[in-house]
Amino acid sequence: MDPFQRMQVFTRVAELASFTQAAQALALPKASVSMAVQSLESELGTRLLHRTTRRVQLTQDGQAYYERCKDLLADVDELQSMFQHADGASLRGRVRIDMSTGMARNVVVPRLPELLARHPALELELSSTERRVDVVREGFDCVLRTGAVVDSSLVARPLGDARLANCVSPAYLRRHGAPQSLADLAGHRLVHFVNTLGARSTGFEAVVDGALVLTPMQGAITVNNAEAYMASCLAGLGIIQVPRLGVVDLLARGELLEVLPALSAPPMPLTLMYANRRNLPRRVRTVMDWLAEVVVEHCREQDMPAVSPAQSAPGPSRLPP
Repeated sequence: MDPFQRMQVFTRVAELASFTQAAQALALPKASVSMAVQSLESELGTRLLHRTTRRVQLTQDGQAYYERCKDLLADVDELQSMFQHADGASLRGRVRIDMSTGMARNVVVPRLPELLARHPALELELSSTERRVDVVREGFDCVLRTGAVVDSSLVARPLGDARLANCVSPAYLRRHGAPQSLADLAGHRLVHFVNTLGARSTGFEAVVDGALVLTPMQGAITVNNAEAYMASCLAGLGIIQVPRLGVVDLLARGELLEVLPALSAPPMPLTLMYANRRNLPRRVRTVMDWLAEVVVEHCREQDMPAVSPAQSAPGPSRLPP
């Protein structure tokens, strides 16, 4: 077998967790399947699979090799069929994406059925963590980020700006009432958000006559991640300032209420980012174009500034440091 055939055999064994089932699926003798995997392990100098009489399981190195094999085999499959797919036919292969939980829940996931209906062989891996993932090291094809972008090693595709909302829970409103001006905030509480615990919160942010105004506020809790930030607000601990797209469902259900709508913080940029690759696989380009379209449409529906998909097309330049 050539190297790609051995990779295909190994991938099928890993997915089926069985040499016997892999041999049946590939119409190969079981001995050939076993020899292909042993040959790979010998070439790589590491064990890829734990074998017992009852099961076959990936080792840690095997899991890493399997992930890379899937992407490489999908790229080869796409290369071999690039001319047959020139008319926009169905895509196949995996695309790994990361975005915030609110973005996934309110914007992207509800629209996924339409994408997968067009490309049923497409496999999406969607990460919804609030941390900044390492795009290259963790194997992400692209990430949707809200806020300032500081990673100059990635290509940035701007999609627009997310408008922020000042939110409280109904319980907080019953206890403290609704502030009507910045001066009223002296009698209210803020859920403070900092990137590193111990850092000083900037307070309540608002744009007044085109200038950013920071208003110090009291607050019983300071958090450093989005989930705790949201939970603190829902528990009635204070006001939070969040991208509207992340709480549109909670506002619609009345679980959160908006206060001081005319005094919002500056909008946060929405950016689609990806590693600088000379030729992106067609499945990745297609998914990125679809994501850009979905986000831009959502921004328009929520009356948020956005750029058109044509304007957001990636250019050769990178972000400054």
